[in-house]
Amino acid sequence: MEKLHYFSHPTAVIDEGCTIGEGTKIWHFSHLMSGCKLGKNCNLGQNVVVSPGVDLGNNVKVQNNVSIYTGVSCEDDVFLGPSMVFTNVINPRSAVNRKAEYAKTHVGKGASIGANATIVCGHDIGKYAFIGAGAVVTKNVPDYALVIGNPSRQTGWMSEYGHKLEFDANGNATCKESGDHYKLENHKVTKM
Repeated sequence: MEKLHYFSHPTAVIDEGCTIGEGTKIWHFSHLMSGCKLGKNCNLGQNVVVSPGVDLGNNVKVQNNVSIYTGVSCEDDVFLGPSMVFTNVINPRSAVNRKAEYAKTHVGKGASIGANATIVCGHDIGKYAFIGAGAVVTKNVPDYALVIGNPSRQTGWMSEYGHKLEFDANGNATCKESGDHYKLENHKVTKM
């Protein structure tokens, strides 16, 4: 018998044709559908569904009760909070098959999406962006942006360590935890 290079709880369902990276953990009642791809050291909490064609990078953390639908991709180090929601059709109807109309959503490296947030399909989340709990994202979110509310609105910028950045008159900020420096120019943040 082949030794698995990942952990799956006995109640998890893993269809044939999944790619699962070394060190990944799949917990109670989760379902991985054929054709999905998980990187190394991912952690999928209880009751997670990963649909065909979904691509998760390395070290992606998916909390309980999250469904990741076809059309979603996440880069490395993404955090998906409890019960957050992705969609993949703009105008769903039970009686109308719209599988050919799935809209794509890409989540950039290191981004965090808070509990109960909703990401309306076709909108990308920038690297290290921070989506507040309960936010409803209806447009693209820039790198390092902090967005909250329904519909979501940007209220600031976040460091790679998850701290709100306070920019001076010259557009410079320092993360209070890491000491990393950031520059704000033309409504874009870059790490120095």
